[in-house]
Amino acid sequence: MAECVTKVELSVSCSDLLDKDAGSKSDPLCVLLQSSGADSWTELGRTEKLKNTSSPSFSQRLRVDYHFETVQNLKLGVYDIDNSSADLADDDFLGGVELTLGQIVSSKTLTRPLQLKKGKPAGKGSITITAEEIKDNRAIELEFVAQNLDKKDTFGKSDPFLEFFKQGDDGKWQLVYRTEVVKNNLNPSWKKFSVPLQTFCSSDLDRPLKVDCSDHDSDGSHDLIGSFTTKVSELQKAGQGSQVAFDCIHPEKQKKKKSYKNSGVVSVKSCKLLTQYTFLDYVMGGCQINFTVGIDFTGSNGDPRSPNSLHYMSQEGTNQYLSALWSVGHVVQDYDTDKLFPAFGFGAKLPPDYQAAHHEFALNFNPTNPYCQGIQGIVEAYRMVLPQLRLSGPTNFSPIINHVASIASQAAQSNSASQYFVLLILTDGEITDFDQTRDAIVRASRLPLSIIIVGVGPADFKAMELLDGDDGKLKSTVGEAVVRDIVQFVPFRQFKDAPQSSLAQSVLAEVPNQLVSYFKMRGLEPAKAAPKV
Repeated sequence: MAECVTKVELSVSCSDLLDKDAGSKSDPLCVLLQSSGADSWTELGRTEKLKNTSSPSFSQRLRVDYHFETVQNLKLGVYDIDNSSADLADDDFLGGVELTLGQIVSSKTLTRPLQLKKGKPAGKGSITITAEEIKDNRAIELEFVAQNLDKKDTFGKSDPFLEFFKQGDDGKWQLVYRTEVVKNNLNPSWKKFSVPLQTFCSSDLDRPLKVDCSDHDSDGSHDLIGSFTTKVSELQKAGQGSQVAFDCIHPEKQKKKKSYKNSGVVSVKSCKLLTQYTFLDYVMGGCQINFTVGIDFTGSNGDPRSPNSLHYMSQEGTNQYLSALWSVGHVVQDYDTDKLFPAFGFGAKLPPDYQAAHHEFALNFNPTNPYCQGIQGIVEAYRMVLPQLRLSGPTNFSPIINHVASIASQAAQSNSASQYFVLLILTDGEITDFDQTRDAIVRASRLPLSIIIVGVGPADFKAMELLDGDDGKLKSTVGEAVVRDIVQFVPFRQFKDAPQSSLAQSVLAEVPNQLVSYFKMRGLEPAKAAPKV
């Protein structure tokens, strides 16, 4: 069971980044990695990408669990993003810094020069990291609209966005949230958003806040339309039915013109304080995590009797499929009380007649009771059936996704946060029913389900990365987007020589947030209120 640890939130800004784009400034993003032993690093999070700026202030905070008892080596890397893929290997590296979480926490704010590699500075580039402990589990949900904003663009209306700042203890303004840009509109409505209350105002409802309304320019030189100051206690009046509106004031214009009234009016459409429950709140409230495994037995894996096959058993009685199953399974099984895991195979012909390929057969050959006792039970079933199967094809993922989705759909009808499902698919990555799988995932994104795909072997996993959807929303064949991101893909080869725990850490990193996002979307609180620690 994960222990309750302190959560720390890091905010990042940089100055004097290298310019890698011809004719314009870089489009930076910052990624946070934590050492998982030896020379391997696990990504913990990344900021948003900002366009055309060499001195970015990122509004997306990076959260990390702080374990006092271990040295947590962190690496922050800044990249110039020129494409839509989530993989940073094809983006220009603008510099990074290695330090420990202890160093950041003990100095609260830390500025370091960026390095391209050890001993090689990245020009004059520097990075500033500020840490704050998260103690408050409330969030503020806000919606803003504006009327009659000043026109800033010569050929068209303004493209307004809002930036929110809280006043730090040192009196300086710290960026806490930036809205999306509404194009060509002087009466914009921005999307509803929520920010942890501690991030937004340090949980102090009377702390001064400043809001800037600016016109977005693609070259990064955004023009201020106007600003106002407020505090959460004032914004909250909108939640009690009062009209809360602010004059947007441009200081230069105010100085010049006696008759100047404002550069537009920004109003609060809604304001709510919400409790943000954590993964542990749900687990300690009695939520069961049901773990299902699907194993790829298609012909592209190679004949299991041949040493080149991905299913070939070494003398120690293991292979990549079993290694991946062990490392992910032994973490998940702690959260499942009955330790009974349904396990399925797909893409093989079965005894006695070896007729058509089956796309979802019980690994223990017992269709009415496909449950295996613990991870060890799945391993034993796998070893037992492997010699009896004929690997075949095609490689269809959708039957097993739809199978688990139908069980998750029944569980969802209880309208309580009592069940969540995780489907682990182990595959060599050759997929035949890509479109049906896309559709199955889009439907499943409305259900209490996460799908983890571990790619085994040397294949090109482009299709799997598309299903992961990190670099743009996965859409169904009719263009419907996933409601929430539920697929996590990792290639096993990246972890082949790493400690067993690092695959599990990487694969399971997104599950807690996916579970919380599902119950939050449904408005479901933890079943039994977890005792406050």
